[in-house]
Amino acid sequence: MTQRNRINGYMFLLPNILGFLAFILIPVFFSFGMSFVEWNGFGAFKFIGFDNYTKLLQDDNFIISFRNSIIFMLITVPITLFLALIVSVWLNSGIKWLKLFRTAVFLPYVTSTIAVAVVWQLIFNPTKGPVNTILMNLGMDNPPGWFASTSWALIAVSIVYIWNHIGYYMVLYLAGLQGIPDHLYEAADLDGAGIIHKFFHITLPSLSPVIFFTVIMGVINSFKVFDMIYVLTQGGPGRSTQVLVYTIYNTAFKQFDFGYASAMAYVLFLVILVITFIQFRAQKKWVNY
Repeated sequence: MTQRNRINGYMFLLPNILGFLAFILIPVFFSFGMSFVEWNGFGAFKFIGFDNYTKLLQDDNFIISFRNSIIFMLITVPITLFLALIVSVWLNSGIKWLKLFRTAVFLPYVTSTIAVAVVWQLIFNPTKGPVNTILMNLGMDNPPGWFASTSWALIAVSIVYIWNHIGYYMVLYLAGLQGIPDHLYEAADLDGAGIIHKFFHITLPSLSPVIFFTVIMGVINSFKVFDMIYVLTQGGPGRSTQVLVYTIYNTAFKQFDFGYASAMAYVLFLVILVITFIQFRAQKKWVNY
């Protein structure tokens, strides 16, 4: 490669590098430093050391948000990945008319969150929504209040999140399924293996790298959920759907406590980092490369 071609290559990369530095790398280091200060966005910085981090241990708002984030992750990640896997295996069967269904499953993922929220608010309307109408017709006298209920709001948001994200993971699983060699299934057929046997002894082991990736992405995405919470419930009713990212947003842009919000953000980063590290260590026992 000539010097001129090398320079041209760097020039093409320069806009992305500048964007990465300006909007990701520099803000990351700036927010880390800001987590050790008290700052409302206008006055001078006041260095307070680890006070923001110790304050988190006594903050009920943070503890409730952290608990809600964990519960949300435990509900959404297993169900989303399981349903996406089942749907992808079904769609990979080779039936032509299923291509239309594949588009229908993926469409919610690229649909505006606001549009999704409006539709699901109507579906889960406590008095006029079709879900509660069906439940009352089936004999349930007091159907759930869904988004209006402190007991059901997080479950309702989880249902919407699962419905919205199945298509994304379905596409990943389909790509993995189409990369499994056909001769493995042909050899299994010759040995008289059934569908269940082939699924657990060929499909799942061959898909394990994709499953490993989707588990990591699923956990990270579940902790990052914000827009759906903001549009559907705004953390309510009460604090039943208040998750960490929504609390960080409120602390920074409504209470103007940017230092404390930065400390929350780095605790969230640390939690995700630890979970991801554990997953990478565990993957050696079940992922086949």
